[in-house]
Amino acid sequence: MKIMIRKNAAGVLSAYVPKKDLEEPISSMEKADMWGGMITLANGWQLVLPEMAADTRLPITVDARKVNESE
Repeated sequence: MKIMIRKNAAGVLSAYVPKKDLEEPISSMEKADMWGGMITLANGWQLVLPEMAADTRLPITVDARKVNESE
């Protein structure tokens, strides 16, 4: 699924899912630089992000894979 990851003025990372019109803060990251690992959103969704350079500029739209299917 396509998601947009951005950082607000306070430095909080969030993910926006256009198909669901859903924006949630990222509550945890498997890897410190986020890319190539799993992230957990505040609503409990877990998404696996693609490998990218640690210095990738935000905001960015990426193809993520949803791990849990509890909707």
